[in-house]
Amino acid sequence: MRRRAFISLLGGVAAMPLVAHAQERVRRVGILMNVADGDREAQGYVAAFEEGMRELGWVGGRNLRIDIRWASGDIGRYREAAIELNALSPDVLLVAGAGVAAAQRVTRTVPIVFPQSIDPVGAGVVASLNRPGGNATGFMQFEYSLTGKWFDLLREVTPGLKRVGMLREPLNPAGIGQWAALQVATEPTNIEVSTLSIRSTDEIERGITGFAREAGGGLIVAVGANTMTHRQTIIEAAARHKIPAVYPYRFMAADGGLIAYGTSLATQYKRAAGYVDRILKGEKPADLPVQKPTKYELTINLKTAKALGVTLPPTLLARADEVIE
Repeated sequence: MRRRAFISLLGGVAAMPLVAHAQERVRRVGILMNVADGDREAQGYVAAFEEGMRELGWVGGRNLRIDIRWASGDIGRYREAAIELNALSPDVLLVAGAGVAAAQRVTRTVPIVFPQSIDPVGAGVVASLNRPGGNATGFMQFEYSLTGKWFDLLREVTPGLKRVGMLREPLNPAGIGQWAALQVATEPTNIEVSTLSIRSTDEIERGITGFAREAGGGLIVAVGANTMTHRQTIIEAAARHKIPAVYPYRFMAADGGLIAYGTSLATQYKRAAGYVDRILKGEKPADLPVQKPTKYELTINLKTAKALGVTLPPTLLARADEVIE
């Protein structure tokens, strides 16, 4: 009997690592996305984040649980979604875009990582890029100076450019900032600039139709949740009225837009997993510097250029990261 008891004890000791693994603490991450849950691109961003977490040893169903809320581009929904996620007692919140400010109004203790932000200092969500100082840190999507690059690209493909219309969210601080940057970029020229709202499909249709009544125009599409939500309407309206347009996301060129120049959001979300991992292991967001994009990608759609009657300079094609034929 004693021998059997001793063997049983040894068996129990041998099984301890397996038991410990089975009882590994599950950490909780809440994700607040700024678009609708049916958006295929946004679903890809979440998948990129999950892939990054898996590569760092965080596996759903084992030691990680992820809860997601979708704001569908509705500013009022940000706070509701943040309240819902905070009620779940998350260890970290991953929050897109303008949702960060709403999340901070709900909690100043739960760490927040943003995978895409335009002006986190100006928005008041961090004290500085190097020393965020509060409960949020993350990754910038671009700097406002990029707006000038969009303007330069539009001039390259539209030699007779006389007017530029910027499609933006009028109430979004990032949209306001991009509009201001465009005004600065165009100031040395005689090119007229105007703003078009993208709050709804009807507004987009009316705005682009009205803008197209005069010749010599080109469009710049600003970054924002509604840009993603209404991208097909924007792309189709620009094509219908034969207006050259520059977009901020690669997938908009893939979907029929003329030119896109911006960072890869999927890459941003995967990089954000690294910060979430570090916070889960004990580091504080206040000490993790906000990261700027490491690369911007230029994508050109040749089929769209032909349909618009746009002649693309060989130098521009040579600079492109991707040419869609």
